[in-house]
Amino acid sequence: MASNVPVVAVRGSTGISLNLGPPSYDLVSSFSREDSKACKSMLFDSTGSYFAWVNGAVVKIASTSTWKVLAEIPRPKVSNLQFSPKGTYLMTWEPFIVSQANPQGGPNLHIWKAETGELVKDFVHKKQSGWEPQWTSDEKLCARNVNNDVLFYENANFESVVNKIHIQKVTDFSLAPGAPPYHVLCYVPGKSGQPAFGRLFQYPKFDSQQSLANKSFFQADKVDMFWNKKGTGVLLMTSTDVDKSNASYYGKQALHFLSTKGETAMVLLSKEGPIYSVSWSPKASEFCVVYGFMPAKATLFNIKCEPIFDFGTGPRNAIYYNPQGNLLILGGFGNIHGNIELWEVASRKLVTKMEAPDTTLLHWSPDGEHFMTATTAPRLRIGNGFKIWHYSGALLYERPWNKQEELWEVLWQTFPPGIFREPVVSNKPVEGIQPSQPQASKQAYRPPSARGREINFKLHDDEELPSNSKQGGDCNPSKAALKQKKKREAKKAKKEQDQQNTTAVTNGDSISVSHVSGSTSLKLPSAVADAELTDDPEKNKKIKKLKSKLTEISRLKELRAAGRQLELNQVEKIKKEDELLKELQSLVL
Repeated sequence: MASNVPVVAVRGSTGISLNLGPPSYDLVSSFSREDSKACKSMLFDSTGSYFAWVNGAVVKIASTSTWKVLAEIPRPKVSNLQFSPKGTYLMTWEPFIVSQANPQGGPNLHIWKAETGELVKDFVHKKQSGWEPQWTSDEKLCARNVNNDVLFYENANFESVVNKIHIQKVTDFSLAPGAPPYHVLCYVPGKSGQPAFGRLFQYPKFDSQQSLANKSFFQADKVDMFWNKKGTGVLLMTSTDVDKSNASYYGKQALHFLSTKGETAMVLLSKEGPIYSVSWSPKASEFCVVYGFMPAKATLFNIKCEPIFDFGTGPRNAIYYNPQGNLLILGGFGNIHGNIELWEVASRKLVTKMEAPDTTLLHWSPDGEHFMTATTAPRLRIGNGFKIWHYSGALLYERPWNKQEELWEVLWQTFPPGIFREPVVSNKPVEGIQPSQPQASKQAYRPPSARGREINFKLHDDEELPSNSKQGGDCNPSKAALKQKKKREAKKAKKEQDQQNTTAVTNGDSISVSHVSGSTSLKLPSAVADAELTDDPEKNKKIKKLKSKLTEISRLKELRAAGRQLELNQVEKIKKEDELLKELQSLVL
């Protein structure tokens, strides 16, 4: 590649053009502008070596090092493009058409060599959803879902099927990224009275008894699968189209975790409501979820599905990590006014809050320091244009569109990992420009009768502030941002509940912790048992919390003894019993 300055590709009713990113924003003069008004799609490959687009007559593939066209493929009806992971192959899809001259129809999914435009293989795939063949990161394997069977091809040899998954009716699947051994997650829908399944296999061991992990669930009309970058863990979000309790317009969602080590868990969310967005960190060791009725909650989880940080609540429904994984955007778009919160992930600090009204697209630059927001048609036909921002919230570049023209899509050129270093987050202000559109007032409306009087209410008094979550603890809703009265009542109710559920009975050289569902004996020295409470109120609070956790562990152990299968995070709680006992012993001595 000639330069490490990411290029911005712009597609609209006037064709396709390329601009350099920060700091120049100049047009790429070596690219011959595409003037066709019928450009249906454009795409960079993951390495940033190729740029492909459709102009309504041909599919063109250009090299990003020279911006010269390498191949022109005469497929005027193509509407979807997809590159293989290393950019070796370009896949195209067009609507399946039956005519009098060809009543059986012809192939509508084609695989081409990106460098030459040579046809490798073509298939018939009638549905637009799930048309893309899936590849492993090294392109050794390629897989397709055909008639509820998953077919595997090796080394781009599409003449013979090497392996097949046909144990049950597989309606969806996902190949894991990363290095071998290869893994694949399959979704098998449930029948009447029977649950649906998510089954994780290691290629090519596809018998039911050879699955690495299984997860069953009842309420699932469809699933979404999210692999981490290393391919060691996958989140499976189940969704129903209709919530039978009529609690949510969005239906009902649940989030499950499966790992290639055979571990499974259900991600426990602490607020009722839909799941808006799920995203793994590029570092692959944690993931973020935005969920719950508005104001929505955002929580950061570790690889064990334990909550490690709570971003509080607010008007948000989207998650965007920068490519290096050290900056995170929580956004509120669509029916929300374009709120953007930008966080530094490692320090859990809020870098800035800003607004980008009418945003329909948001993409991070490969450098991890800049991001782009755009207002595009057909979602919005007024105020089309795009903006480039610095992570500090400074607006660096703005390009509005004429009212007679439409903007359809804006893309950053992609680059392979390691080209750009992780940006160092600085509090130093960055000089920007003023937006051309007038800014709406941020003051809340007050009727004339209330003006000039003292304000005794908060506009967002139900929102919660960010807070750290203890490792392995329950992710209970934070009360930090509620009114002081609500906060005191919540603490009082919790203390009363602890006193009802946990009682300490001194019995020889042990303390017996009783619970509604049973009891367990905590073997402690008699000196510890006699000195249950101290004169230090803070220590007493810690003792009560520890006893509450040990009571919960007792209940989980009884459930396990009764034959119930525990989730991964519940098993982790039991493993911490000895650690909690030692901590309790040190407090009461």
